[in-house]
Amino acid sequence: MSYSIKKERQLLLVSTFSALLFAMLGIVLGMLIHSLVIIFDGVYSLVSLGLTLISLVAVLYIRKEDVSKNIKRVKVIESSVILLKGIAITLMCVLSFVAAVQAIMEGGREVNTGIALAFGVFSMIGCYTSYWVMKTQGREVNSALVDAEAKQWLMDTVISAAVFVGFMIAKVLLLTSYAHYAQLADPIMVVMASVYFIIVPVKMIISSSKQLHQLNRDGVLAKYSHA
Repeated sequence: MSYSIKKERQLLLVSTFSALLFAMLGIVLGMLIHSLVIIFDGVYSLVSLGLTLISLVAVLYIRKEDVSKNIKRVKVIESSVILLKGIAITLMCVLSFVAAVQAIMEGGREVNTGIALAFGVFSMIGCYTSYWVMKTQGREVNSALVDAEAKQWLMDTVISAAVFVGFMIAKVLLLTSYAHYAQLADPIMVVMASVYFIIVPVKMIISSSKQLHQLNRDGVLAKYSHA
């Protein structure tokens, strides 16, 4: 096994375990303090975990033989995996947006801002560390799958930063005569995150779709669909 293949698998494994940790922490904590945005963060990590596992399976498959002899097969699988990631994240953003709008219409949610702020700091540091590892170490392997992982962690880092800033604003509001608006901070953050983050997966869908279309025009997809 070459160094680049081994390195690629190691990075995807690191991303898998990191996503599992943040998914469990985010979902459990979000449910305990009734925070939609923290649940959003946890679910995003859970989706990332599932997609990373798919990436790992893809790597195990496409690296069975010499990559140089199967470069077209590699492109087909990588593009398909990235397309699936884009669709899954887009769907998650849409569903989260709908849930947040409903919460706003119901008057918002009361959240323990102290715990939420602590989670925001922990999540920011952890997610950025994962992004930094994927981005810097991934340059050595030049893998589209690892690059997609880096993009996912960058998105999660921004979500965590939004959580921190949003709950900091809510904390300040609680000390003023506008305290009743603090309950809207949580769902509003989800709305903003959903709208912002849908841009990246849509770009992933467009890029991978173009790649698959080109491969289809070249007759590669038809070849491997009957392989």
